Amino acid sequence: MKELVFEVTQEADGGYVAEALGESIITEADTWEKLRANVREAVNAFYFDQSAPKSIRLHLVRDEVLA
Repeated sequence: MKELVFEVTQEADGGYVAEALGESIITEADTWEKLRANVREAVNAFYFDQSAPKSIRLHLVRDEVLA
């Protein structure tokens, strides 16, 4: 696998949740910087006995309602 994509959503409290597309990897954090670190840690743990993806993409999904 060359690239692993995470769909990232921002919670109402300001934190972030990242879920890998196609794999069972989910993590969360209060800041974007911490989320990046948590995603790397989760990916390394998930692929501990096999080759990890060459790159990780964080795709921020933003849902905004305008009245």
